[in-house]
Order: sequence, then C-alpha cells, then structure tokens
Amino acid sequence: MEHLPVMYAESLHSLNIKADGIYLDCTFGRGGHSRGILEKLNHQGQLLAFDKDLEAIHSTDAQKMCADSRFNLSHGSFIELESIVKDKAWTGLVDGILIDLGVSSPQLDTAERGFSFLREGALDMRMNTETGLSAQQWLAQVDEAELVQVLFDYGEERFARRIASAIVSERQQTPFISTLQLAKLISEVIPVKDKYKHPATRSFQAIRIAVNHELDELKTVLQQATSALKPGGRLVVISFHSLEDRIVKRFIRSESGYKYNPLKLPIKEVDLEQGLLKKVGKMIRASKEEIALNPRSRSAVMRIAERV
Repeated sequence: MEHLPVMYAESLHSLNIKADGIYLDCTFGRGGHSRGILEKLNHQGQLLAFDKDLEAIHSTDAQKMCADSRFNLSHGSFIELESIVKDKAWTGLVDGILIDLGVSSPQLDTAERGFSFLREGALDMRMNTETGLSAQQWLAQVDEAELVQVLFDYGEERFARRIASAIVSERQQTPFISTLQLAKLISEVIPVKDKYKHPATRSFQAIRIAVNHELDELKTVLQQATSALKPGGRLVVISFHSLEDRIVKRFIRSESGYKYNPLKLPIKEVDLEQGLLKKVGKMIRASKEEIALNPRSRSAVMRIAERV
C-alpha cells in the first residue's frame, strides 16, 4: 500500500510556511510531508528531517530528496533535535516544526518489522533496529507487574492482568518469537471481544510504545521544539491515540498564557511568567474524504501552537 501522509494539506497550511524559512520534520517516514514543505521553499529555505528507521533513511524517496541542497536527513530519534539545532546555530530561529507520531504504512505492511498482529513476522517492533531491545527480548525478561502496568497505561487494556499472567506463564514453556504467536495467545485469554477491534490491538500498541520509549521521547521533544522555534514559529503535532494527544494537549496548555511559581505565594502580578506558546485554533481531525482514502487517518488528531 502506498504511504499517504496524514492530513497533508492541513499540515502545510498549519505550518504557515515562509519561502525562506527553516523547518524541521521530526518523522520523515517516506517523505510525504517533507516534499510538500520543500515545494514551498525558495533557494534560501532549509528543511531538516529526522527518522529512527534505517529503511526510511535508505529509501528511494529519501535518496532523491537528499540531492536537494536545501534538505538534510538525520538518522536518529527526534530527541536529538536540540543538539542538532544547536550545532547548526538555529536555536530560536526555526520557523516551523512538524511531528507526525504515526507508524508509517511501510512499517505496518512489512511483516518482518513485527508491528502488525495480522501478519506473521519476527516480534521486533523497534523503530530503530540498530539499538535497544526488540519486543521479543523485552517480553522475555519483563517483570509481570511491569507488564501489567505497560498494558494498562499504554494500551488502556482492561484485561491487562489476565494477558500479562498468560504471557509470563507461556514464556516459561515457549519463548515468544512471532507476531501471530503473541496475537493468538492474547485473543485466547481475552474473555470479551470488541467487534470493531482485533483483541491484540491494545496490547501491541502498548508493547510498541514501551519498546520504543515513545511517550518519554514525545515529552522531551516538545520541550526541545519550543526552545528551537523563533517568535511566530509554529509547532504542529499529529497524534494517533489518546495517550499521545493528552500529552500534547497538556503541554500546549501548560506553556500558554501566564504561569506562576507555586513557591511564591501569595501570587503577585510581578511573579507571573509569560508562557512560551499560544494555542492556535482547535484540534483538527482528518476529513471524511481522507479517511475514505486512508483509513489509518481516522484516529489522527492535529494540534497547533505558536511561539510567542
């Protein structure tokens, strides 16, 4: 399946792109959003993109775009944003930052990557296959109590205890090495099925988040992005589940308006600090037309903030 960049037109519009501006695409994927940004830049404009996934870095799309002198692609997590921006002397000069938190279609559709519970593949789930524990390695050693917490917190799975107990019991006999092996066990132990969701959906999401440290990295990059932006610069974030969106929403709210130091009571006007961001508009969801063309966009939520 061709990878369709989610909310493509909305992203470009929300970034409020200036032809000679500096922009960051924190999740290159297959370059859909990056291509759109480049098309709006003149010869002075600059675009820096990040991706953990070596397959994305070595893709044909990436190689073609890297021939453009205005474009740079960095292999690594977007939590390296601050150091790279500092090295380029761009701190406080960036005009727009896009963070698309979705798993790309090529990752989901490549069975060997282990993201899909519908295809037989190695139980990997790492965005960056060069570092960290795979899902197979993580499941082989994780404590049952921690596994319960991960399934409950990251997957919002109400049968977290039942699933964790079954996984720990089963791995003593047979190690988990494949996606369908894990999905089958989860399907068997869940007593109540959701007719709109595969029984393994929440668990696979939770394990993927844990393996890739996704929520911790999101919190880190939001802080770094704010420091990188110039006044009037835009931060655009596309989330795909409630945990991500909650973090983004709370962060923008906490950085908007005036803040006070709770140690300085009573509160005086002189002690109030101006937040670094202001919210721009309301959250945006994919249109019905886009969802019809790309069903994976149905859970996407975009939020926009501007550096003050």
